[in-house]
Amino acid sequence: MLNLVAAAAFFVLIHLAISGTRVRDVLVARIGAGPYMGLFSLLSLGGIVWLGWAFAGTRATDEALPMWGMSAATHGLQFLLQLVAVLFIVVGLTTPNPTSVRQEAVLDRPEPVRGMLRITRHPFLWGVALWAIGHLLVNGDAGSLILFGSMLALALFGTASIDAKRKRALGAKWDLFAVQTSNIPFLAILQGRQRLALQEIGAWRILAAVAVWVGLILAHPYLFGVGVLY
Repeated sequence: MLNLVAAAAFFVLIHLAISGTRVRDVLVARIGAGPYMGLFSLLSLGGIVWLGWAFAGTRATDEALPMWGMSAATHGLQFLLQLVAVLFIVVGLTTPNPTSVRQEAVLDRPEPVRGMLRITRHPFLWGVALWAIGHLLVNGDAGSLILFGSMLALALFGTASIDAKRKRALGAKWDLFAVQTSNIPFLAILQGRQRLALQEIGAWRILAAVAVWVGLILAHPYLFGVGVLY
């Protein structure tokens, strides 16, 4: 279990304490943006592999005993949450977004806020947060609490971290984008600062997300050793 705690701490801290702070600015200034991105990508990949290996190591221990079980209600809610999560993730990854890596130039477009960005400027991270919440609902063991809890914390705190990083780098251009969007999904729309335009998202993105969701359901027993249909 200590191995999993260490892996989760490593993965969260390299994002929040390095990538999301002025430490990143110092490193980029010293070694360059390209080498920094390459090194950080290697660290992130290593962290993900370590997390998966450490989590797998808890499956045959007493820590795998659940503190709560899955009911029919939480099972159904998990299905719904995962669909919404995958929609946010797939649509977010395929939508031009200045909060994404090396997409700052989106702010120079005539209308940078379109589609999913009208709902939230951090669709991918909110998708990860919903993915983690759904898994916590149906996995009450200590290992799952650490794994999915750390991913939830990283996703939620990561939105604020990226906002601060972009504000330092982009200044007034970022401020204009931020005032037209919201971190929390649908908040800018509810406040009248933005409008909902589902047609801008694109049917192909939604269909792709549904296909990924179905594919994950079918592949889950083979990828992770746990079936999700019963």
